[in-house]
Amino acid sequence: MKLAFIGLGSIGEPMAERLADNGYDLNLYKRNKLNIDDKKKYFFDPIEAVIDCDGLLICVTDNKAVESVLFGANGVADSLKPNSFVIDFSTISPNKSISLHQRLRKKNVFYVDCPVSGGTEGAHKGSLSLFVGASKKECLSFENIFEVLGESINYFNGVGKGQQVKALNQILVAGTYAAVAEAMELGKFLELPMDVVVNALKVGAANSWPLENRSKAMLIDKHPLGFKLELHHKDLSIAIDLAKSLNIDLPITSRVKEIEQRLMQVGLGELDVSVLHRYISLMKKEDENNCID
Repeated sequence: MKLAFIGLGSIGEPMAERLADNGYDLNLYKRNKLNIDDKKKYFFDPIEAVIDCDGLLICVTDNKAVESVLFGANGVADSLKPNSFVIDFSTISPNKSISLHQRLRKKNVFYVDCPVSGGTEGAHKGSLSLFVGASKKECLSFENIFEVLGESINYFNGVGKGQQVKALNQILVAGTYAAVAEAMELGKFLELPMDVVVNALKVGAANSWPLENRSKAMLIDKHPLGFKLELHHKDLSIAIDLAKSLNIDLPITSRVKEIEQRLMQVGLGELDVSVLHRYISLMKKEDENNCID
């Protein structure tokens, strides 16, 4: 099976590497010629990259980026082979996924939304959670791609459903990351032995993925990139818009989005979501400065 992959970012690149290591014939699209690995097939024109491919895999940032890949000035939609498929690993709005599915169906191309969760660690290990907006039957011809990339493969029968589930995922991520961030900062201000504290918390009901995997980064204030704050902020906008369409308010998610916006304003958007903990110190410092003034 010959595939093209567009979107070699912090998650897309390790996903592509796993597929290549598992024997897939991959055409990789890159926007520039820097840091090229000669052992891989790189293309600098996306249209050339998809020619004669059985499937196109996309992992880009947002609605606008996916639209550009498929239907932009140099979009590949008209160059996709009939009866081929597009797997979109991007996190975008459910309505956008539905629109892309409908437009590509007219070209006899099957589009499936398949956002992922698990960060760069999961992409490298092949342990991602996949939220597939289609039935297993519809994906039989390429389900092995999912098996190479994911540990948890979940089929939700309907285009856009994968994106809806990813919205729920990001709501939960928002709450748990924010709670861990607050706990770590308060513990530091209390001068508690935080390594011992974290080990104790991991055993009880307070345990979570962020506590297990990001508490140390928060405590030492060093943030290896798992998932950018600015991308999570974008995902929360999708979740909040989805809720608003049903006249539902998401107060906790909305508050975390506001906190992320503030951190982005001071230049932290490119860092991992675990940088949320800095908000506590930032606000404390601003309050102290206001008192001095």
